[in-house]
Amino acid sequence: MLVTGATGRIGRAVVDLLTEAGVPVRALVRRSESAAPLPTDVEIVIGDLTVPESLDAALHGIGAVFLVWTAPPETAAAVVDRLAAHAQRVVYLSAPHRTPHPFFRQPNPMAALHAEIERLIAATGLDSTIVRPGMFASNALFWWSAAIRGEGVVRWPYGAAETAPVDDRDVAAVIMRTLREGGHAGGDYVLTGPESLTQAEQIRIIGDTLGLRLTFEELAPDEFRRETPEASRPAVDMLLAAWNAALGRPAYVTSAVSDLLGRPARTFHHWVADHATSFTGNPTR
Repeated sequence: MLVTGATGRIGRAVVDLLTEAGVPVRALVRRSESAAPLPTDVEIVIGDLTVPESLDAALHGIGAVFLVWTAPPETAAAVVDRLAAHAQRVVYLSAPHRTPHPFFRQPNPMAALHAEIERLIAATGLDSTIVRPGMFASNALFWWSAAIRGEGVVRWPYGAAETAPVDDRDVAAVIMRTLREGGHAGGDYVLTGPESLTQAEQIRIIGDTLGLRLTFEELAPDEFRRETPEASRPAVDMLLAAWNAALGRPAYVTSAVSDLLGRPARTFHHWVADHATSFTGNPTR
């Protein structure tokens, strides 16, 4: 198996699950020093999605590829052609841009890129599986942990907007299964958590789970945008549009995780409890 994006939050989890299952793994990394955290029994190959010919060594003898696109779009066609010339199957980490819910239907350059890569993969005739996670539960760490470790006041826009956070580990487990098992060619899986929660409810769950008194304060979208670094503005504008569009309706929830894994999807409470020290540095009380 070849895993691209092997040091990212999903790619690394997929690498770990495959190696724990005794599956030989080859990891594509751009620089040798970035491979240090990977398990010692993983084969490291240097390559870059922006230089398609650099992938040939990584693809030699490979049957299945987990593709995470982490590059500009210009080389996508050449990379997909190389995958098709070497591999038999590809599992692609995409997004739910086809999902009939306003949260996922807002203008989004990344969605357009995902759609184009999916089109390129389909045109090759490769056996392909598309995995479409919704909002990751781990976003809560990136967004709110600093405020939680500070004064416990989380100022955030669109507190009433509902999402269904999916545990990163469930996403990785689905990917690992679709890589290892047959029968997933043509699969198109939208992965969500099992429950629709407002952002304010998610913050309340974090406080209740960790035994912390947290306060949520509604932040105006324009103020949120002003507080964001310039480089992050496109992503912020995309999120603000999605949250605004989602107001007044429950999140899109699927049973794909439980259907594919044969067990319930992890709840947001479960995810928070398992990541307590990441929020506070102290074990849950």
